[in-house]
Amino acid sequence: MRDFQAPGRSAVMSTHGMAATSHPLSSLAAIDILKAGGTAMDAAVGACAVQGVVEPGSTGVGGDCFALYAPGGGDAISAFNGSGRAPMAASAAALRDQGLSEVPRQSPHAVTIPGAVDAWSQLIGRHGRMSLAEVLQPAIALAQDGYPVAARVHAEWCDQRGLLAGDPNTAAVFLPGGAPPREGGLHRQPALAQTLSAIAADGPRAFYQGEIAADMVDTLRGLGGMHTLDDFAVAAGEFTAPIKGSYRGYDIYEPAPNNHAIVALMMLNILAGLPHDAPPTSAERLHLEIEAARQAYALRDLWVADPRFGEVPVDWLLSSALADALRARIDPQRAADIAPIAPPHPHADTVYIAVVDKDRNAVSFINSLFNQFGSGILAPQSGVLFHNRGQGFSLRAGHPNELAGGKRPLHTIMPGMLVKDGRVAAPFGVMGAHYQPMGQVHLLTRLLDYGLEPQAAIDQPRLFPLPGSRTLEVERGIPAATVEGLRARGFDILPAARPIGGAQMVWIDWESGVLTGASDPRKDGCAIGY
Repeated sequence: MRDFQAPGRSAVMSTHGMAATSHPLSSLAAIDILKAGGTAMDAAVGACAVQGVVEPGSTGVGGDCFALYAPGGGDAISAFNGSGRAPMAASAAALRDQGLSEVPRQSPHAVTIPGAVDAWSQLIGRHGRMSLAEVLQPAIALAQDGYPVAARVHAEWCDQRGLLAGDPNTAAVFLPGGAPPREGGLHRQPALAQTLSAIAADGPRAFYQGEIAADMVDTLRGLGGMHTLDDFAVAAGEFTAPIKGSYRGYDIYEPAPNNHAIVALMMLNILAGLPHDAPPTSAERLHLEIEAARQAYALRDLWVADPRFGEVPVDWLLSSALADALRARIDPQRAADIAPIAPPHPHADTVYIAVVDKDRNAVSFINSLFNQFGSGILAPQSGVLFHNRGQGFSLRAGHPNELAGGKRPLHTIMPGMLVKDGRVAAPFGVMGAHYQPMGQVHLLTRLLDYGLEPQAAIDQPRLFPLPGSRTLEVERGIPAATVEGLRARGFDILPAARPIGGAQMVWIDWESGVLTGASDPRKDGCAIGY
């Protein structure tokens, strides 16, 4: 039971349906769609479209999407990969010839073909009862009529002021009067409203062909991009088989590579053979989680890429033999020497949505621009803000994740599904770009090793070992004694400049029929049920 005299929030409980998102207007839109007869997938898509308006730095039609779907809450779980591909003319060699060693953020080279709109259409086409036009109506109204800027959204907006000012089209929309809208101020996106209306009327072809596509291509090519109308016209995501791991008697389903969700399963494989008798925020326990993460992330940076362009050894990465070998490298008293493989990555944001409907269809849904406000490039006529997923590519010659035409980058957004005895226990997800595997492990171990309730597990303080280093980014909630214990083990401590990630979950109690929704207080959102 939570301490009701301490700051915090209670979990939300209901029986018919539940939605948990990082923005209240998004959660409300999802519940309205459920009450109107929509499925969990209809609600997730509608909620996501709303967040693309009211949380514009995190997601939108210019981003990508992954989803897991469990019909009736069973374990016949399908995955959808809605990550975009690089333009066919893209070339790592060409960028190296320009003197680049990595893909610049505010450049057209960071923009792959956005996959979200196609994903929304395919997902509700297969798993929905409502039309795309119906589920987009709340988002269209908010874009046209305006929405109040929420507190966390405003903070992120202010953090990215320099990026937004770097593109005149972006500044015109997101720096009205030369500054971010104030917290609680009303903001409108009329061009985006027109684009959403066109998608509602004509489906994804309105986005990937015609005037909207021409506006996007002209904008990107005008900045030196290699994008063509043909690249947009053939863009399509795909239904895929998820990958699966197990931990403490539960199965965990995740999307397959080019997604890096395999890192979470590798970490759980390592931790399954390690003690969990120390408190969850102790140096003893967190050190084990940190070392498991450092080992797994290092292998990610060597192997995880688009499997259509080279082998990704999934079976080996998930094998018990590899887990045993990695576990044996962990010294409980000292940080291991792991050669840097990739430079530390900044945290990025996205939106994660968990929905369960009255028929117990369960959706784990995630949509992202990657960094806050993505590339910072906006197509002026359509109001489409582009993501910067192309920064997930390597420019190193011969690397499995080397940029190439038609290739998908290593992708960080990863919806999860927790299953027990053939039935979904919870759709869940953690936001925060490269933190997401570590964040999912934090969440699952607090639930399954320490018996915390979903909201309490999400509320726990966080840290993150920056890839390729011994630097730990640490939230203020980590106890001082723990920080000193980690420093004594050889880690450098970096106080987190802002909260690390965010999370949502809907827990299904099959015996009572009660749904429990939890939403991260680090964000503006909430869970709502009915």
